[in-house]
Amino acid sequence: MGEPTMEFSIANLQPKERASFALRALYEAAGCRKYHMGRFEEYGLYQANRSFLSSEQVITFTDLDGRLLALKPDVTLSIAKTAQPAPSETLCYYYHENVYRPSAESHTFKEISQMGLEMLGAVGEAQVQQAVCLAARSLDALGAEWVLEVSHMGYLFGLFDALGVPDAARAKLLEKLREKNAHELRAAAGAAGLADAADILCSVLGLCGSYADTLAKAAALCRNDAMRAAVAELEALAVPLEKAGGVIRLDMTLAGEMEYYNGLVFQGYLKALPRPLLKGGRYDLLMQKFTPGAGAIGFAVYLDELDRLSAPLPPVQKNSTDRVMLNVALPKGRLGDKVYHLLAGIGYGCPEDYNATRKLVVENPEAGIRYFLVKPSDVAIYVEHGAADVGIVGKDILTEAEADVYELLDLGIGRCRMCVAGPENFYDAPGRTLRVATKFPHITAEHYTAKSRDIDIIKLNGSIELAPILGLSDVIVDIVETGKTLLENHLAPLETIVDISAWLISSRVSYQFKHQEIAAMQAALARKL
Repeated sequence: MGEPTMEFSIANLQPKERASFALRALYEAAGCRKYHMGRFEEYGLYQANRSFLSSEQVITFTDLDGRLLALKPDVTLSIAKTAQPAPSETLCYYYHENVYRPSAESHTFKEISQMGLEMLGAVGEAQVQQAVCLAARSLDALGAEWVLEVSHMGYLFGLFDALGVPDAARAKLLEKLREKNAHELRAAAGAAGLADAADILCSVLGLCGSYADTLAKAAALCRNDAMRAAVAELEALAVPLEKAGGVIRLDMTLAGEMEYYNGLVFQGYLKALPRPLLKGGRYDLLMQKFTPGAGAIGFAVYLDELDRLSAPLPPVQKNSTDRVMLNVALPKGRLGDKVYHLLAGIGYGCPEDYNATRKLVVENPEAGIRYFLVKPSDVAIYVEHGAADVGIVGKDILTEAEADVYELLDLGIGRCRMCVAGPENFYDAPGRTLRVATKFPHITAEHYTAKSRDIDIIKLNGSIELAPILGLSDVIVDIVETGKTLLENHLAPLETIVDISAWLISSRVSYQFKHQEIAAMQAALARKL
């Protein structure tokens, strides 16, 4: 007897393998052709388009003929460079390629598997609608609950034009809109001489929610033809997207790099994944660097993210409850105690006193709340990776970690300053390298880079004030509350880098799937404050 044979079944494959079969069938049925490319690309392409890349770090090597090559960190750039559509021609390609990018988690380069679709050349309303609908259908083909978030760069550019926003200030305002950070959006507007326009800019933060309702609000805010044209394009998408089957949300704070993206931008989320699975948009400005007059729209699906779908459900999520539970990362210590009492006062308390138990998780299903007690420095990590929906964290930790989260509300608790401090009579001699001791190397590096000052950073974990006293450093960068410790050690604040307080932050994915619950907590806290 021969060996028994197993029938091939797509159901037996891993999630990302099943996805590749489903997406290939979808794109070929839509008339797209497979695009094949080499693993290497000339480094000059990425050097000339650094701001389009997610990171400027690229793996390079010198080829046998002396050319400087790179392992591809991006596929879209290569396709845009080589496609060369003829006038009035529309090219539609899909691809399944590996790219090589630095990983924020491992701090090493990672090989990333992605599939995507690009439409290039004559790109009009029909092509735009087809591309965005294919993005929605791509999410629907993955077999999990999903959300597609849509925005329009033309709307934001139109608003900036109407308000007279200087070119130099636009990138900063877009950054604060992406973070949903009203407090710092106002500050950035004031710094750009636009204090009178701060309320209008902050009103964009409210343009987030169901597609139809948000579109009506966006239309009411229009101030010029560019904004009205963007709203008309979004309105034309409404009916085709209704047939996609998932949840379509409009969020006008979603923005791409303004040097390249000029129209629709969108991101797709799957429940249980900590970051967007799909990203795309209209990038005529990039395409026209290679083919004048051409347009382009496309998206990428990051298949490696799907591996998480096969992971077992965390024990804490197995507790059955009829309510949607909001998972909150609370910092241990005085800050956590203050925030817990604040939340308990607006209806988010728990029957069990977390200070009287050794449990790391306490919850109240009736209130729909669950608290995780974690180290303050870990709060942003839990939230960014989706283990917690929201968290409370100091601005110092948030800035140092560069966490990719929404910064929803300044709670005004634990106010202090991040300062440069040193001996009372300190003179910074510009002719030599400045030695700086700190627990915050990223904040320190950013501060002194902006001043073009050459420094050596000495990373310490505590007792920072000792460093200049013992000659280990010239100055320190640290948190200053009252300044009493500095004074008692004959040190003084020399310069304030940033004001610090506790912030309510949210996971980007949780904001899509638990938007109502997060918005309710944010609003209740804002009223209480």
